[in-house]
Amino acid sequence: MSQGPDPERLRQLEEKINKAKGIEEQPKFTDEHHAQVQNGWRMVTELVAGLLIGFGIGFGLDTVLGTLPVFLILFTLLGFVAGVRVMMRTAAEMQRDLDVPQVGKNEKD
Repeated sequence: MSQGPDPERLRQLEEKINKAKGIEEQPKFTDEHHAQVQNGWRMVTELVAGLLIGFGIGFGLDTVLGTLPVFLILFTLLGFVAGVRVMMRTAAEMQRDLDVPQVGKNEKD
């Protein structure tokens, strides 16, 4: 006596049924979602790094020169601007990657 249904035969039967119905195989979860999350964290990290570097330079100059809030504020704002510029450059790079047609992927007519 059989132990139960054969999983391989069931999979093959399901494929035949879906093919007869004209149903294509559902795309499996890809790493595209993870890549987008990674790009988001990259952009956040670039912004925070710009802020921290600007803060550090400003605080260091204020400590050395004895003018505490002036350079701190100035370089923190400059660090923010630099972080935003790098984020925009990253976003443009990601958009270019999306606009380039992928080689090897077939499009259905």
